[in-house]
Amino acid sequence: MTGIDLYMGIDVGSVSVNIVLIDEKYNLLEKLYLRTQGRPIRILKEGLEEIHQALPLHSRIAGVGTTGSGRELANAIVSADVVKNEITAHGTAVLHYIPDAQTILEIGGQDSKIILLRNGVVSDFAMNTVCAAGTGSFLDRQAERLGVPIQEFGALALRSATPVRIAGRCAVFAESDMIHKQQMGCSCEDIIKGLCDALVRNYLNNVGKGKEILPRIVFQGGVAANVGIVKAFEEALDQPVIVPEHFDVMGAIGAGILAHRKTSRTGDTRFCGFNSLRGDFAARTFECKGCTNLCEIVEILSDGKLRARWGGRCGKWSVAAGDETGSLSVAQGSPSA
Repeated sequence: MTGIDLYMGIDVGSVSVNIVLIDEKYNLLEKLYLRTQGRPIRILKEGLEEIHQALPLHSRIAGVGTTGSGRELANAIVSADVVKNEITAHGTAVLHYIPDAQTILEIGGQDSKIILLRNGVVSDFAMNTVCAAGTGSFLDRQAERLGVPIQEFGALALRSATPVRIAGRCAVFAESDMIHKQQMGCSCEDIIKGLCDALVRNYLNNVGKGKEILPRIVFQGGVAANVGIVKAFEEALDQPVIVPEHFDVMGAIGAGILAHRKTSRTGDTRFCGFNSLRGDFAARTFECKGCTNLCEIVEILSDGKLRARWGGRCGKWSVAAGDETGSLSVAQGSPSA
């Protein structure tokens, strides 16, 4: 495949960096799912270099979109055409692949969300970023304690004959209850099924509380790989749950689709090119004392030069990636202004 315009979607979350390449018809050509390991800038740069090496001959990046909790960071590095929140990105991807979907269940490593789709648009959503009991990190910790690889967690849950009930409202209480069930002599399979049920119960009672969950129901995010959780959702909702083929990178796909739509209108891309990504990137913060809000301002520098800045409520300090009017001296000269 040569001589084509490709679109890159980047989703930087708390646990992973996801990068995809799609064509004009939104066919997925390349995808990367990389653990951030607490170093999102380094991992993102490594992922972008890998994508660069995978580009077909004579093709070009015609648009870039970023999403996720680290979308501004990604934008600062690549100069994206579109910077969108996770709700919009996930909704866009699902509506492309499953146009009649009405509910999106999304569970990642550190957070979870529910998105309601009505008449082809996002109508409502809710997120949980406070307690880990409804996220993938909860399962990771319990799998480690049980000495079971997380990849085998779901299959073991399906082998349970008499699942036990685990208190799932809080991660700390759930772990204590799991230990108690172990001491009672309950089988590993029954405990794992209880943990899957507990996570789903926690999700529905918190993130999904008060939401009308209608079919078709789509489940995505890293935890969607766990067949035990999929089964627990189907039992709790009494409805089939669809896991898309690319469930782990749907946010990035949505960002790529949105980038295509934007650049199709403008006819050009802001993407800075792969060669400019090889600089030395660094992040730093300072607190603006210009008013009582005391906003934390984030700066991204490339080889010592200001590349982007964000975080203030009033826009006083904002400098977008690729904005030639941004002045590094403003931040350096008076960070307390």
